[in-house]
Amino acid sequence: MIKKIRDLYIRYKEVIHYIVFGILTTVVNIVVFFLLENILSWPYLWANSVAIAVSILFAYVTNKLFVFESKSYTIWATLLEFFRFISFRLLSGIIDMLTMWLLVDGLSQDTHFSKIITQIIVVVLNYVFSKLYIFNK
Repeated sequence: MIKKIRDLYIRYKEVIHYIVFGILTTVVNIVVFFLLENILSWPYLWANSVAIAVSILFAYVTNKLFVFESKSYTIWATLLEFFRFISFRLLSGIIDMLTMWLLVDGLSQDTHFSKIITQIIVVVLNYVFSKLYIFNK
């Protein structure tokens, strides 16, 4: 039984790590958003922008080291990887912002509900972007 679990873990290690660190990145994003919006009373789009920026930096480090185990050996390779990561995360950040705006202002949904819905969309997009375009081996 233990061997079977270990074999499954090894087989799906990347996906398991992506899910774990994706959840942690989402928690970072949501916590920063809620703190800025609820505690500091920032406008929700400003709070969302800062939350996206903080979670992008967190996600880069965790995806590079633990999920895709990227080994960029030169400074140039690391900078290129970081630039691609930031570029695609900014794209998903724009999708996040547009979805928040559509749900909150367009469809009159609660900001907290809207934030959770947008994070589901963003997590899926970010995995595809990371797997295909950023940390591809």
